[in-house]
Amino acid sequence: MTRPLVSILIPAYNAERWIADSLRSAIAQTWEPKEIIVVDDGSTDRTLAIARGFESSQLRVVTQKNQGAAASRNTAYALSKGDFIQYFDADDLMAPDKIARQMEALGPCQSTRTLLSGSWGRFLYRYYRTQFIPSALWCDLPPTEWLKRKMQLNLYMQTATWLVSRELAEKAGPWDTRLLGDDDGEYFCRVLLACDRVQFVPEAKVYYRTSGPNSLSYIGDSDRKMVAQLCSMKLHIQYIRSLEDSQSVREACITYLQNWVYFFYPDRVDLVKQVEEMATSLGAKLQLPTLSWKAVWIGALVGRQRARRVQVFLGRIKWALGRSWDRILFQIESRKFGESL
Repeated sequence: MTRPLVSILIPAYNAERWIADSLRSAIAQTWEPKEIIVVDDGSTDRTLAIARGFESSQLRVVTQKNQGAAASRNTAYALSKGDFIQYFDADDLMAPDKIARQMEALGPCQSTRTLLSGSWGRFLYRYYRTQFIPSALWCDLPPTEWLKRKMQLNLYMQTATWLVSRELAEKAGPWDTRLLGDDDGEYFCRVLLACDRVQFVPEAKVYYRTSGPNSLSYIGDSDRKMVAQLCSMKLHIQYIRSLEDSQSVREACITYLQNWVYFFYPDRVDLVKQVEEMATSLGAKLQLPTLSWKAVWIGALVGRQRARRVQVFLGRIKWALGRSWDRILFQIESRKFGESL
């Protein structure tokens, strides 16, 4: 029997520091046959030049005007020919047998209605220190239960953990280009709607490079990202209720709204009101977030709305310091490792 072709689709924007390692990780995948498609989304650094240095009969690079990660994934998908789709970001890494493990888990029948997931962990520079910490999503689940756990427990799976058949991708439709941060969460909700079950493959490992305030999913004080996040939340609730509209599903939706209203409060009262109205339609009343003692103290000095901006700023500084320290340790440990050889 002919083995299925797997398409590894990589959107890239200003990723010159990481893309070479990510492409090596994609090329190193032991599953064959595979194709790799990189879409440079109008980068202003050397991302395109570096990616083109890897071009081969198996790896194709195209470029387009900057349109965002979702549009780049749509472009890559339109160019792909694979029976299975592996979405992969330009700063992450995969274990060499990640795809092979998932394809083998399907067995000889290779059901195209099964959605495959795998293990993932975070790192900054020292990928070899990545810890894989299981969550309630790290198991085989029916779609409704998977979504219920995601929303009630505030969990998610990193984009590259999934391996999607073309049949499921076609049923899900294109990535939503309106969404600036939670486009992957919304997209894989639609994939879940189309699948029969989720099969978890623990040996299929993904190394997720944490980008902190620089990541697309980071909301901070961005009005555009707040609006986009609320749009994604509305779709999440619509999707899970289309599968099941039980009391337990509604409770999961209420908890989901309660967890996320924090990101709009107190800067966007209009968005908070919409979240409250959604909760009311589900039969509940939300509790507005309480500010931490630090925020109260800062608020007394600069005002409540400015206090949130100060918190965001201080969070950026803390993350930058942690990242710089990890980079220093990575350089020291890499040097020692090299000397030991």
